[in-house]
Amino acid sequence: QVQLVESGGGLVQAGGSLRLSCVASGRIFSNYAMAWFRQAPGKEREFVAAISWSGHSTDYADSVKGRFTISRDNAKNTVYLQMNNLKPEDTAVYYCAAALASDGSYYYTSAQYDYWGQGTQVTVSS
Repeated sequence: QVQLVESGGGLVQAGGSLRLSCVASGRIFSNYAMAWFRQAPGKEREFVAAISWSGHSTDYADSVKGRFTISRDNAKNTVYLQMNNLKPEDTAVYYCAAALASDGSYYYTSAQYDYWGQGTQVTVSS
């Protein structure tokens, strides 16, 4: 079992920045690929970014490329999402997710992730 706790959400003006954190506990963090997803009101949950267990490989949704950066610190059991140049359309609840993947892979669909945090609200005002 892996427990995930997100933090760092809040209200920010368009063009601003936020850094989300997700702390994991319960299993060996470095065995897991990690990802961030988000869900806006009335919309399906969507992929935002993913990172391999080592941190050497990452990928992003087209909508956030060049603005968001995913990273991890395995010594701290933490994954981060640095969000810059935020836009009102980035408003959503952001979730971190974990999937057992010690081979360096990661995934793009929510069904492939085994563990989820409770989410943190990000609101971007125009």
